[in-house]
Amino acid sequence: MNIENLLPSIWRKGDVSARREENAPFLGLQREMNRVFEDFFKGFDVAPLDMFGDSLGKFSPSIDVKEDEKEITVTAELPGLDEKDFEILLADNTLTIKGEKKEEKEDKGKDYHRMERSYGCFSRVITLPEGIDSSKIDAHFKSGVLKIVLPRTAEAKSKIKKIPLK
Repeated sequence: MNIENLLPSIWRKGDVSARREENAPFLGLQREMNRVFEDFFKGFDVAPLDMFGDSLGKFSPSIDVKEDEKEITVTAELPGLDEKDFEILLADNTLTIKGEKKEEKEDKGKDYHRMERSYGCFSRVITLPEGIDSSKIDAHFKSGVLKIVLPRTAEAKSKIKKIPLK
């Protein structure tokens, strides 16, 4: 067996064809190891050695969307932000919450001075159903929690039909 067959195809020159696992015995092992690491780090905000792209240090606020016959309520957790740090946009049937998180931590001691800074833009886009009364939208921000209430129009309320189970 040629030693080049053991290297991933991106390291081989001129090889663009896909190889079967029987021709590359370590390919299956590599895939399984990648899956194990991905499963292990799935619940955390960071990935090992940034193997998921630029996810290190990226801020993405948690969003909850609740819907009933009268309204849709969107709740976003924006810890450490002020009202001036984000904006809420409604265009067609799309609600967008976007902004920038800036954080600076400074720690001074007798023999040290540590300064940490992190910056990052975020954007969350939520597609809404037809029939939102945009003139009556209510948004409140308190203690890092944004709550947006989007009432339905009377026409949209009348179109909702509950289907009974048989």
